[in-house]
This record gives sequence, C-alpha cells and structure tokens, in this order.
Amino acid sequence: MKRRELLTGVLASVATASLVVSEAAAEKFPISRADIQKVPPKYRKKTVRFQSDYPSGTIVVDTRNKFLYLVQPGGRAIRYGIGVGRQGFSWSGAAVIKRKAKWPTWTPPAAMVARDEFAAQWANGMPGGPKNPLGARALYLYQGNVDTLYRIHGTFAPSSIGKAVSSGCIRMINADVADLYDRVSTGTRVVVLQGHSPLVVEEDRPRKRRRIFSIFD
Repeated sequence: MKRRELLTGVLASVATASLVVSEAAAEKFPISRADIQKVPPKYRKKTVRFQSDYPSGTIVVDTRNKFLYLVQPGGRAIRYGIGVGRQGFSWSGAAVIKRKAKWPTWTPPAAMVARDEFAAQWANGMPGGPKNPLGARALYLYQGNVDTLYRIHGTFAPSSIGKAVSSGCIRMINADVADLYDRVSTGTRVVVLQGHSPLVVEEDRPRKRRRIFSIFD
C-alpha cells in the first residue's frame, strides 16, 4: 500500500511540474511570480465577502481604494490590488471588454505622443515584451463601438500598485492580470468607480483554533 501511495505521489508531482513547465513555455516572455512579494500584503490577490447588486462576472474597479473586484457567486469576489490614474488622468463609468491581448502592442494616443518624448518614439506602436508599458496582458474597454482608450493591463513596476501614478489606465502586476485575463471573456462588463465607494467588503476572519483539553491539563 505504501509503495502504491508513494508512486501515486511521484506521478502527481511530475504531472504538476509538467503543467507548470508547459504553461511557462506557452508565454513569449516570463511572468515574474516574485513580483507578488513586492506588493504590500493589503494589495495581494485574495477572495473577500462582497455585498453589491452587481451580477457575478462583473469587474468593479474601486479607484479610491486601489482595488479591482471580479464578482463571484454567493456574495464573494476576487480582489486584486491595482495602480490607477494620477490626478487629471482618471476615468470613471461603465464599459465592456471588447478585446483581449497577450503581450500586447502599445500604441500611445496622440495626446500622449504630443506631451511625452518616450511615447513619441513609439507613435506607430511598441511591440509586446518586457519593456512594454502594457505588460503581459491587456483588456480593452469600449462603450458601444467606441474605444475609451482605457485599459486594464499589466506592469513591470510592482511598486506602483496601490498608487495613483499612471496615465489613466488600470494597472496590475503581470501575475494578477494574467490570472484575471484567464477568468474573463470579451463582453464582460466593467464598472469604474471614482470618489467615495458604496461597496461593502469584508475579509474573512481567520478561524480560532480550538484548544484540545487532555487529562493532563
């Protein structure tokens, strides 16, 4: 029996390792898992209790508190830490994801090209890769058939999570945006909130360990 259990454990480990290797091989460039540890614990991905009228599958962005929520069934949501637009570059409203891209090309809008020397160098588009400002994934937000020019995208600067530093888009560490990318499809509704958030969110409290009394107490 022990030999069978040992063999089963070895096979399971090999299968898991093979899956990790195959997933990594499918990426054009590596996605750093170490970035997760560079984000303050408050902004790391976790599942929370979430009270709202938004249906399951909706993305809700709380720009004031720097969180993005993917609403789940049963009054819960997956919460991710984000970086948001600095003063004067913020956007709010409702939109839908009309396009998704892995290692997307970055084409800066004309207004950015006019004010930013770095953007001007890539007016015709910067290929996806480790130096691309959009990171590993991008979700493109549209209102009807109109591109809002705002994106939910990755970043190679984990220190920007929890801050208002971008040109208006919603940034996530690459590991998180890749996770979100796999969970949502085109047509997903996105609600971006500014100012005071009406959301009611509670973190699960750790369960207290019950003390086991013995005859020796």
